[in-house]
Amino acid sequence: MDLALIGEGGHSKVIKDLIGSKPGYKIRAVLDDKYEQLQLVGDVYRGPISSAHDLAEQISSLKFVIGIGGNRVRKTIADRLGLASDSYMTLIHDSAIVSPSASIGVGSVIMAYTIVNADVVIGDHAIINSGAIVEHDSYVGDYVHIAPKALLTGSVAAHEGAMIGAGATIIPGKRMGEWATVGAGATVIHDIPAYRTAVGTPARTIAESS
Repeated sequence: MDLALIGEGGHSKVIKDLIGSKPGYKIRAVLDDKYEQLQLVGDVYRGPISSAHDLAEQISSLKFVIGIGGNRVRKTIADRLGLASDSYMTLIHDSAIVSPSASIGVGSVIMAYTIVNADVVIGDHAIINSGAIVEHDSYVGDYVHIAPKALLTGSVAAHEGAMIGAGATIIPGKRMGEWATVGAGATVIHDIPAYRTAVGTPARTIAESS
């Protein structure tokens, strides 16, 4: 499987390791706007993000992964590139436990030691980070990031762009609105409105999300 990794920051390092752990998967290109032009360095292309279309024409089997942790940045890049949905690769670490009844969208990444339980729906370009748990019947929208060790208990909904901080716990049936942010270690016992930030135990809404 030929892959192009978009982004070359901290989050992309973890994705590189995930890709490297899978036999037959190979990174053919790394795209980041710190590069001014597309060039072949050894056996890996490096270039600006805008060169994705040229690479897709050169390597017909190429699949893309946006290796950037920021939700808004991932959405901006996906919108800007306008690639077909089947141009993106969904990655699942071999140590993850994913129910056969779960649905995972294109471009999403399921990291090491995560659990995704029965009838979970995960959208496109989402991140379920290391050790996170998404319990039965929960919904994780497009561009959501569930940070390490966070827990979404049963029937939780995290809508587009929501950010659930490391170690946060969402009790059953609660809803995180679009682009809401839940702080690290928070315990959410009420719905969090769209574009709002909530912190603490129990979590209190304190500000609009940036």
